[in-house]
Amino acid sequence: MKNLSRLLFTLVLVVSFSNVNAQDQDNPWAINFGINAVDFYPTNEGFPSADATFDEFFNVGDHWNVLPSLSTISVSKYMGNNFSLQVGGSINKIENYGDAPVGDLNYYALDGNVRYHLSNLINSGRLDPTVGVGGGYTWVEEGPYNNNGISGNNNNGAGTLNGSLGLTYWFTDNVGFSVESKYKHSFEDYLDTHFQHTAGFTVKFGGTDTDGDGIFDKNDACPEVAGLEAFNGCPDTDGDGIEDSKDSCPNEAGLAEFNGCPDTDGDGVVDGSDDCPTVKGLKSLNGCPDADADGVTDAKDKCPNEAGPAANNGCPWPDTDGDGITDNVDKCPKEVGTAANDGCPEVVVQPTQEVMDKLNSYARTILFDTGKSSFQKSAYSALQDITAILKEYPDSNFTLEGHTDSVGAKSSNQLLSERRANAVRDYLIANGISKDRLTAYGFGEDYPVDSNATRNGRANNRRTEIKLKK
Repeated sequence: MKNLSRLLFTLVLVVSFSNVNAQDQDNPWAINFGINAVDFYPTNEGFPSADATFDEFFNVGDHWNVLPSLSTISVSKYMGNNFSLQVGGSINKIENYGDAPVGDLNYYALDGNVRYHLSNLINSGRLDPTVGVGGGYTWVEEGPYNNNGISGNNNNGAGTLNGSLGLTYWFTDNVGFSVESKYKHSFEDYLDTHFQHTAGFTVKFGGTDTDGDGIFDKNDACPEVAGLEAFNGCPDTDGDGIEDSKDSCPNEAGLAEFNGCPDTDGDGVVDGSDDCPTVKGLKSLNGCPDADADGVTDAKDKCPNEAGPAANNGCPWPDTDGDGITDNVDKCPKEVGTAANDGCPEVVVQPTQEVMDKLNSYARTILFDTGKSSFQKSAYSALQDITAILKEYPDSNFTLEGHTDSVGAKSSNQLLSERRANAVRDYLIANGISKDRLTAYGFGEDYPVDSNATRNGRANNRRTEIKLKK
C-alpha cells in the first residue's frame, strides 16, 4: 500500500506540473510510457570488481534490472528554442545490485529534466536526439548494500543529480519510439550512484485547432474558419484552387488569371462583366460578339452581317447617287458630286474666249533663237503673263502647239516644233503649273496661217498656240 501511495504521489506531481504552463505551441506536450532498467554496476561505487565507470555498461544479463511491464511514465513540455522540460516517475524491482544478486528490492524514482533537442542541428524530421540535465529523488527499499558495502536502512532515499542522453524516432508527427540513458549521481552515501535506462513510446499532443481543419492555430492563417493545408488553413469555398481571401468570386469556381472568377464563354471577359456570358465576344464590347466588326454588338445591330455605323443601328448609310459620298453627308444626294464639294457637282470655271485670245496673243510673241528651242530674251515677259493667267484657272487643262514655216526639211521642222512646244511647257511647269494640266504637240509646217512665199507670211507661221483642252 505504501508503494502504491508513492507511485500515485509521483503521478499527481506529474499531472500538477502539466497545468503550470499555458499551451502556446503546436503539440507542446508529450507523454512517454514504457519500461526501465536500473544498473548499479558500471558506476564503480561500492563494487571493487568494477574497473572503471562504464565498465560492463552493456552487460544486460548480469547487471541490468528490468521490470517487463509498464514501469515508467513522464510528461514533457516544449519550452521553445529547442528546450523542453520533463518530469516523470518510475518503479522497478532490483535483483542484481552491482555484481551481487539480491532479493527483490523496491525501486522508486521521481525526476525532473531539462532537455535540449538536436533534431534541428542534424536537419532531421524523424530522428530527435536529446541531451539533458536535471535532478530527482530515488528510493531503494530494504537495500543490503551502500557504497561502503554494508547493509543500508530500510528506506534508502536520496536526491540525485542527473545527466541524460536520449533518442526518439518519430513514426508520425505525433507518435514516436524513445530510448534514454540517465546517469544518476546520489548526494547521499547510503544510495549508490547508478544508471537508469528507459525505452518506450512517446505521444505528442496539446496543439489547438479551433476550426478543426487539422491545422493548428499557430500555423493557421484563418484559425476560426476551416480551410486547407495548401492555403495555411484558409478556405477555398468554390474549390477552384484559389483561397477565398484572394478570390474575387469565392462562391463560383473560376480561373487564376481572373482572380478566381469564371469566364464561361472563354472570351477573356469574366462573367460578372460580360454582357453576353454564354457567347464568345469582344472585350471592347463587354464580351458580346460583333460579326461584321462595325463596333455594334450583334444584339443591337440591324445589319449584323454588314458593317455600318452605330448612328444607323449598325447598317451602312446609302449612297443614292453613287458618287461615293453617303447620303448622310451628301448635300446633293441625288446628284453625282465630289467629296471636296460635299457631294455636290463641282462648278469648274473655264477661261472665256476672250481669255483664250489673250493667251494666244502672248503666245505669238514668244520668240526663239533661229533654228533652236531656246528663248530669246524678249520672250520671258510673255511667258510670265501666260503663267499668271493659267494660275487663275486651276481646274482647266491646256494644249501647247508648236508650228514652223516651210524653210528647211520637213522632218527637221517637225522636230523643231516639238522641242519648242515642250520648251514652253517646261517653263510653265517650272513656274508652278501642274504638269498634268499641260500637253505639248509639234505640228511642223503642216498648218500654216499665212503664205510661206513672203517673209511676213513665214514669220506668222512660226508661232506657238495655246488651246483649252476639252
